[in-house]
Formats: sequence, structure tokens, C-alpha cells
Amino acid sequence: MLILDQHPHNKSIMVSVLGAPNVGKSTLINYLVGMDLSIVSNKPQTTRNKFHCVFTVDRTEIILVDTPGLHKSNQEINKRLNEQAREGTEGADLNLLLIDISREILPQFVEFKENIEVELGRTWVLFTKADKVENSEQLPLAEVVERAKEIIPSIEKYFIISSKEQTNVHLLTGALVDAAKPGPHLYPGGDVSDKNQRFFVTEYIREQAFELLKDEVPYEIAVVIDEYKDIKSKADPNLFESHISASILVNRPSQRAIVIGSSGSMIKEIGIRARRKIEAMTGAPAHLNLHVKVSPKWFKNNFVLEEIGLPRAKDSNRVWRKK
Repeated sequence: MLILDQHPHNKSIMVSVLGAPNVGKSTLINYLVGMDLSIVSNKPQTTRNKFHCVFTVDRTEIILVDTPGLHKSNQEINKRLNEQAREGTEGADLNLLLIDISREILPQFVEFKENIEVELGRTWVLFTKADKVENSEQLPLAEVVERAKEIIPSIEKYFIISSKEQTNVHLLTGALVDAAKPGPHLYPGGDVSDKNQRFFVTEYIREQAFELLKDEVPYEIAVVIDEYKDIKSKADPNLFESHISASILVNRPSQRAIVIGSSGSMIKEIGIRARRKIEAMTGAPAHLNLHVKVSPKWFKNNFVLEEIGLPRAKDSNRVWRKK
């Protein structure tokens, strides 16, 4: 039954976006939504939390569920990341499975099936990174997909796309609109996500750390908000400025020195870049104060993992709790 204050021709569809790390999930989502909601990096496994990204085409609301890349690991944090991906399929009307067309294809289906550990409903395959393969349209993908159906029987159709060059993305959007069912919009107020600004602030800070830091350091970083206040601007009483204090958690003292950088140069650059993205999101000035704290093995600490939005998984180990 339609909500009375919504148009009777409204449609909606919830779509989980699934795949291995670094197959282009975040790039695709950001392009479809029209803004940088999901952080993007050349390094794999940047996404840690499932969350909704919403955009509307005419009267059709499309809710994309961004998920971490599924991968094999016995590390506690990675078990929780995989659980986030599995939970992203719950309640979805459709699953988009992204497969990197520039790599060997069938083994990706096998690996995904082993890692997802749940039965999928309706599934469309998106062959991504078509810009990296010459004449991708001429590949025998129809035959490959038929073989893939033996692994994942719920596969219905496939698309060959490149988010980088926007190849065929319009075909995907049109198909999603056609697949949507009549019903009320879940985000009628114009919200673009189910996460608040505090969440995206931590993501923007972590994104810049991924971009600027090397080796294993970005993977051993977490960001938590210590304080977030919106205060009336002295220059314009109608404008609220964001005053944010955040901590970057690292695993070892040596990593703290790297994140701070020579004379504070690295932490300053992370802050400058993150502040620009925060201001673009809020449309108002932001004041960002960053600290670096050593929290040994925070990625095994249940209190920290819960704070960054990663609850226990079904196969979680016993993990430390804050005393």
C-alpha cells in the first residue's frame, strides 16, 4: 500500500552490490549516485561497512547496498567484513555480482560462491573494467555465463561495463528501473544514504590515509570520531560550521610516526584532503582536528570493531573487550 503523501506511480528496488576486493564496486556506485559516497582506492579491501546509497530515476528509487569485498581470511576483522557482505544480500530484490573481465573469469565465480556462503536470489553479472580489454564485446561471455549458472543458478543476465569510461552503465540503469516494483520510496526526504555525516567523515579520513600511506599501514588504520559539533558561524548566523575531532588508530608506535610524518606533514595533508571532501558533503566550512593514537591490535578488539560498525560475525573468534 502506497504512503498517502507519495506519488501513486512511485517504484523502488533494493540492489546488493557484491564481488571480490578491487573489482570496481565503489567506483560504480559513486558514478550511479553522482557523488563520492563510497571511498575509492587502488588498494583492495577499502570498503569495511555495508551501507545504502540512494539515487532516483524519474519516479524510481534505486537503493544500492555497498558491501566489502568477499575474500578468504581467518583474521577477525576480515571475518566481520565478509559477514557485512553477506548481510548486504538480506532483503535485496536483486544482486549485482561484479566480475573483473580483465582476469580469468570462471575462477572468480567459484571463489565468490565459496566465500558468500548464502544462497543468492535474482542475480545479474556485471563484467567490469571493460576498458582494460580490447574488443570485450567479442568475448564468448554468453558461454561463460551459462557455465557460471552451474555455480550460481540464480544468474539471469549479464552486462559488460566500464565505470571509468561509463560504457553501458546507462543500459544497467535502465534495466534496474524496469526491474523495480511499484511501491513507496524508503528515502522520500532526499537522503542519499542510511549512514550519517559522522560515518562519512571517518570514511573520508580513512580514504586519504589509503591514498597517502604505503605498504600495510593503511590496513592497520581505523578512524573514530571523538567529537562532532555543528556551531553557528560567526560570519553568517544562518550557516552552521562543523567542528570535528577524530582519532586515527594505529597498531604500532612506528606506524604512529609514519602517519604523523616529518614535522606533522603527513597528518596535515590527510586533514587538508579530508576536510575538502567533508565541506563538499556538508556545503559548509569544516574544522578538522586529527590525532594519532596507538591501539595495539585494535583489529582484534571487540570494543573498537563495534565502534567502527563491525559487529561479531557468526564465525568470530573470542576477541578482546575494553575493560
